[in-house]
Amino acid sequence: MQVSLLALGGGTAATLTEQSKSLLLQAQCIVGASRLLQQLPEGCTQKRAAATKPKQILEALLAENCAQSAVVYSGDTGFYSGCRNLVPLLEENKIEYAVYPGISSVQLLAAALHRPWQDWVLVSAHGVQCDAVSAVMQGKPAFFLTGGSLGVPQLCAQLTDAGLGDLPVTVGEDLSYPGQRITTGTAAEMAARTFGPLCVLLAEAAPQMPQRAPGWPDAWFLRGKVPMTKRLVRAAVLAAMGPKPGETVWDVGAGTGSVSMELAAAVRGGAVYAVECEEPAIELIQQNRRKFHAWNVHVVPDRAPQALESLPAPDAVFVGGSKGEMEAILMAALAKNPAVRLCVSCIALETLETVLSVCRAHNLQPQVTQVAVSDAQPMGRMHLLMAQNPVFLITVQCND
Repeated sequence: MQVSLLALGGGTAATLTEQSKSLLLQAQCIVGASRLLQQLPEGCTQKRAAATKPKQILEALLAENCAQSAVVYSGDTGFYSGCRNLVPLLEENKIEYAVYPGISSVQLLAAALHRPWQDWVLVSAHGVQCDAVSAVMQGKPAFFLTGGSLGVPQLCAQLTDAGLGDLPVTVGEDLSYPGQRITTGTAAEMAARTFGPLCVLLAEAAPQMPQRAPGWPDAWFLRGKVPMTKRLVRAAVLAAMGPKPGETVWDVGAGTGSVSMELAAAVRGGAVYAVECEEPAIELIQQNRRKFHAWNVHVVPDRAPQALESLPAPDAVFVGGSKGEMEAILMAALAKNPAVRLCVSCIALETLETVLSVCRAHNLQPQVTQVAVSDAQPMGRMHLLMAQNPVFLITVQCND
């Protein structure tokens, strides 16, 4: 048995390569989605089997047992195609195969817009979960394949809910078909519209967060009268937590949100949940979020630990304020992820002892560091050091 894995391009004869057309005409049986089997060129065999899942396709190929078979896919076999999941099954069953590319929807949209696409972020929302906000925060236009529960309105609603309702977007509908339509507007506008099932979405890059090492200047932040983790302590916190791109992080007792903003820049494609119960602080977090374009910061206006119950499992947690609920907060984080990385800052000895007692009770190995910062202030012709409150940082690398 020889199987050809063929890309049909945009679904019309104009986007089908001559190579794929020739192989289709030679095939003794053809397997693929029903929609694609109905669009095959004239002269193709009528021995056709509708199947989309890899195991179903393999079963159909084995049942027909033809010398020359073809499996058809829309778009390109190398762009979020089911082809990648079928290949291992063919190899496992020692079935000879060859893969043939086609014209993808990203190529069709780029051509329609007269734009190159080599610098776009390519994302699939076709039958899978997709974080549109993370995609547009990577500093490049983001192209989305849509489908299933995540169509254009749903993706644009994600952007709008995050504060990106004014972001320019373009919708490509029925690309390569006679009724092809290109629609431009804002994410908020597209979230309120209805589109057909064959759509792709291009969202322009979101405004960017600062690109620099941790320890942003204190003067950058809006702070009012809310306590704020100062610059050098903040840099030490991020060094201790070790946030990585794509991670999920909690900032409990977020205050002004200064730590949340720097964490958001560090995880970039991930998410930061800023938990805060004081109204003035909540408003400041929202203001700093907008100022720094920290669209991946999710403000949780509630008191911990109850606010943590509905949050996704964290990779790392920073606790800057606990309202006397330190043990419950740490236990909530560990319950969500036993391998979570913990970092607690405190200035009171009683809080330090509380954290250490929790660690002893749960066989955690904490590392305690005191950060003492003094700034030189002018006093006449001299400069004297003015000390900030010493801060204890207690870190637990649970995955070490």
